[in-house]
Amino acid sequence: MSSPVSSDVYVSAPLTNISIAYLQSAAGFVAGRVFPDVPVQKQGGQYWTYDRGSFNRDEMEKRAPGTESAGAGYTIDSSPTYFCEKWALHKDVDDETRANEDSVLDGDRDAVDFLSLKALIRKERLWAEKYFASSLWTTDLTPNNLWSTDDGTPIEDVRTACRTILQSTGLEANTMVLNALVRDKLLDHPDIIDRLKYGQTAGQPAMADEVALAKLFNVDRVLVMKGIYNSSKEGQTASHSFIGGAHALVCHVAARPGLRTPSAGYTFSWAGLMGQGGMGTRIKKFRMEQLASDRVEIEMAFDMKLVAADLGYFFDTVAS
Repeated sequence: MSSPVSSDVYVSAPLTNISIAYLQSAAGFVAGRVFPDVPVQKQGGQYWTYDRGSFNRDEMEKRAPGTESAGAGYTIDSSPTYFCEKWALHKDVDDETRANEDSVLDGDRDAVDFLSLKALIRKERLWAEKYFASSLWTTDLTPNNLWSTDDGTPIEDVRTACRTILQSTGLEANTMVLNALVRDKLLDHPDIIDRLKYGQTAGQPAMADEVALAKLFNVDRVLVMKGIYNSSKEGQTASHSFIGGAHALVCHVAARPGLRTPSAGYTFSWAGLMGQGGMGTRIKKFRMEQLASDRVEIEMAFDMKLVAADLGYFFDTVAS
């Protein structure tokens, strides 16, 4: 684990109005935006799921005078559990480095930014592992023709996904998640550009964006995974790649968590731990006198749960 030394943070003639850091925008990460966050007071516990098939049967019967009505019921599964695993990382700011900082540098702020980005990357990679992979959802497939080819049929494929979810559950798909490569291929796909031509302003080019994609696919929102991470160890040549493969997920997501509120996924965050914020995250600063340093530490405790596999339809590799 490397840290800046005095020569790294003190220069004789600094540019006092510029500090360059390769900090990714939080807007490029979807882990905290796809599924609702459920704050919980205990680190672990149970949640209940209703048998959707029981609700969708037609069980009413004719009733003769003086007889009882037909009866029906439903089952509740209380076996699903959550456990908010804790993740943590720290960055030390030593006294010598702080004393030699120029005004353009702020060790504490930089440590918070550094750790916050690390947390975003960890959450995003966990999200991709929990939700954005094959063999997780009731339906996952690779289209016969990739969406990155002119023969691909992304609009028809997504329409099939939405209809499948509706037929299986009675709920409309309302969210689509893509990685950046898939988004770019869709924006240039001839079928999509051709359909946009009919809704464009006269004299203006047919431009596709994520809002236009949502309208074409008849979902409320299209979210794009733009986050990257470096898979190399410290000291090795950096190897950057997008988090999440060239996939697509179509799903039904609850607007907010609630009882008897179906959603493809939920995130349980441990709000009961002192000082926890969104997604069970907190940042602390404390003195490490034996190191002559101040320690900035980020900690998060949450559990991402795929709650209803039939509320998702996964496209495994749709572009190249």
